[in-house]
Amino acid sequence: MTLSISRVEANIAGVKVALIRCDTYDGDTVYEAVRQGLDLLGGVKLFAQPGEKIVLKPNVLLGSNPAACVTTHPAVFKAAGLLMQEAGASVYYGDSSSIGKCEGNCRRSGLKQVGDELGFTIADFDSGRTVSHPEALLVKSLVIANGVLDCDGLVSLPKFKTHGMMRFTGAIKNQFGCIPGFIKGQYHVKLADPYDFAAMLVDINTYIKPRLYIMDGIQAMEGNGPRNGRVRKMNVLMLSSDPVALDATACRMINLNPAVVPTSLAGEEAGLGVYHTEGIEIVGESLESLYTPEFEVNRAPPLHCSSNRLMSFIKNRICEKPVIDRTKCTICGTCVHMCPVEPKAVDWHTGDKKKLPTYKYDRCIRCFCCQETCPEGAISIRNPALSRILQKA
Repeated sequence: MTLSISRVEANIAGVKVALIRCDTYDGDTVYEAVRQGLDLLGGVKLFAQPGEKIVLKPNVLLGSNPAACVTTHPAVFKAAGLLMQEAGASVYYGDSSSIGKCEGNCRRSGLKQVGDELGFTIADFDSGRTVSHPEALLVKSLVIANGVLDCDGLVSLPKFKTHGMMRFTGAIKNQFGCIPGFIKGQYHVKLADPYDFAAMLVDINTYIKPRLYIMDGIQAMEGNGPRNGRVRKMNVLMLSSDPVALDATACRMINLNPAVVPTSLAGEEAGLGVYHTEGIEIVGESLESLYTPEFEVNRAPPLHCSSNRLMSFIKNRICEKPVIDRTKCTICGTCVHMCPVEPKAVDWHTGDKKKLPTYKYDRCIRCFCCQETCPEGAISIRNPALSRILQKA
């Protein structure tokens, strides 16, 4: 993968985060908002050159109706792609989801229809190659999707959402979708501690070096994200070439301390970007004008996850855990299928598949893959009683 423009070069005048007010997914309005944001960062030609292959990386998750606010909206995808085309680049796109193939998930989320209309090409996100990353914080060898490695540069299109494990999923975590789906579970098992997992996410970004991040926050997701939360209008598009600064700015917008999000510290340590306010220049709208302190998000830092037997005993009594709502569960088995540990933490442990699956929390690594992928929103994350008592003490 050849990157002619590095993140550092793009930020040569300082770390900028552009905030553009946009309260609709009307195509022309979104296009103009993205163009305005790019102009504030120095113009689209800073990020794409004639003849280059640029891959767009939206947040597709499992592929959902855009109205559900789970995926990057097609209007944002379309605007970004059009602007890359106008710069003379060929546009490719894709995302690797935990379930299903890239093309089908993109169709369900309305992206393939846009891509077909404008002549974008679906990139290969279903298979990948092993690459060496000796400068990584933690993971020195990564498997990256072929579609990413075969392009000249990547433009990331994250969605503004909450996340059980990371608290917030935005610019940095979006590149986890550059890892082919069948390998994601392995990373969850090997890196059960949220801070190790965050270091891995940062390593993916420092290897790929996305040129630009455009976050869809016109409608965001609060509460039980990243798939089953509630829609919250934030009326903003956010652009930067620094993913750490972009995520930190989004966190401040919802009264979430960026230091609580594990990727912030790891990202700054790795030189991926900055999260401290003094290193970030906000351009466009002011942060204060978009401030939404009542946004529902877990504002407590994630706890470390240890394989030590004593620490595991303590973890099961104070750490958040996934819980199934029997009034919503359809016994589809998605949670069982997605659980990456063996033996399964969530399963039909009695052998009766007509009953609700149950958890054995001593096996649970708190990756929350079950909660993230439940199609019915039947799994939520709860604090044990002891944890609630300690937090009030």
